[in-house]
Amino acid sequence: MCGRFALTLPHDAMAQLFDAVPSNALPDLPNYNICPTNLVHAVHVLEGQRRLVAMRWGFLPHWYKTENGGPLLINARAETIAEKPAFKAACRERRCLIPATGFFEWTKDEDGNRLPWYIHPADAELLVFAGVWQDWERDGVAHRTCAIVTTGANERMSAIHHRQPVTLRPEDWALWLGEAGHGAATLMQAVPEDAMDFYRVDRRVNSNRASGRELIEPIEG
Repeated sequence: MCGRFALTLPHDAMAQLFDAVPSNALPDLPNYNICPTNLVHAVHVLEGQRRLVAMRWGFLPHWYKTENGGPLLINARAETIAEKPAFKAACRERRCLIPATGFFEWTKDEDGNRLPWYIHPADAELLVFAGVWQDWERDGVAHRTCAIVTTGANERMSAIHHRQPVTLRPEDWALWLGEAGHGAATLMQAVPEDAMDFYRVDRRVNSNRASGRELIEPIEG
């Protein structure tokens, strides 16, 4: 599962990192509380060129008659992505990279209170999620939409949640984007145990209206 994340790297730094042409209309940064249906940054390949663009987080299959015409598809399970009608074409033909500084997951205490955790790369400034994308248009409303691919959590991460986003190393980006031939399915697995660190953050982030750097600052307890 990945239902909320943060991104702080400036647009020009991301364009350089990904060797991508940036769109003129990218979401504002930094954003410490990116939520489903928000516009997110994504890298995909069009006409042989990597592009850094905005996509709506929440994949809309072509058969949805409205934006809320079915379940909100923010994640795609690695185990079934190649067979699910919503995702199977995108898995073959429309893969993307979704950058993040870190993401949030929740546990519950003995009273049922939701306790947020911030998960971030142990030795890098950026996570890159594996994603899939889909153009959707109906009655004059058009979106380029995406979902984050998830897989079973490694042992350390499973202390917080049983699933985690598929994250890609720089040497894997070309394969996921379809620039380096076939075999992208081999990338859909959990990262090594020591690839990510995590810590508790303030429960303010439980609200999708919360904002500010303090959302990713560690707290005691």
